[in-house]
Amino acid sequence: MNEEKDLFKFSTGVVGYPLLFILLIWIVFWFEVRFGFDFNNYGVYPRTIIGLRGVLFSPFIHADITHLWHNTLPLLILSIALFYFYRQNAWKILLVGVLLTGLSTWFFGRPANHIGASGVVYLLFGFLFFKGIIARHFRLTALSFVVVFIYGSMVLYVLPIDPKISWEGHLSGLVVGALLALIIKKGVVKPKKYRWESPDYNPEDDEFLKHFDENGNFIENLPEEDIEVIYEYKDDKKEEEN
Repeated sequence: MNEEKDLFKFSTGVVGYPLLFILLIWIVFWFEVRFGFDFNNYGVYPRTIIGLRGVLFSPFIHADITHLWHNTLPLLILSIALFYFYRQNAWKILLVGVLLTGLSTWFFGRPANHIGASGVVYLLFGFLFFKGIIARHFRLTALSFVVVFIYGSMVLYVLPIDPKISWEGHLSGLVVGALLALIIKKGVVKPKKYRWESPDYNPEDDEFLKHFDENGNFIENLPEEDIEVIYEYKDDKKEEEN
């Protein structure tokens, strides 16, 4: 229980850092619109040296207000979940995950500018879903099901169903998130282990199991000392009556 309190602890950073990231991408978009800039060329352009700059810049660049809005809400919700449930690993997952997602898109993507924070969204989705299943802790597993219930339909967009969508970035984020879920183990709350899960557990020494016969029927017996006390009490009462 103490471990859960240490790992599941609310702080200003749980909401503050995600809000700061959201604010930055909105400021970049506002700057483009306000001063007539176009940062699309700063996206990931696969297999070119200059295209590597997009590994860092592309999550902050969006094509239009619709593109930005579609990424804003899931990015905010999933990143808050990351900083709350995986506080000790949140920055590691974000920094390493963004780099690997961008590099994977650079290696395998189509020759075009890949922009937007959707790769980060799929990174967070992949990590939160797979890590909760692997960890087998009831809170983290519940989070996995909530994530897949709300955003499970996103999986469709890791396929080339729309030429305007960077499915390569989506797929890269999902795969990187799943790999990080497998690799990262420290700083993750572990499921509670019961006595019967211990390697030196002996069923014959379990007092609870002694109340069941070989057919699994419950046997209700009072301990011998309790029975003696009852009889003694009854005998004393008879003597008093006499």
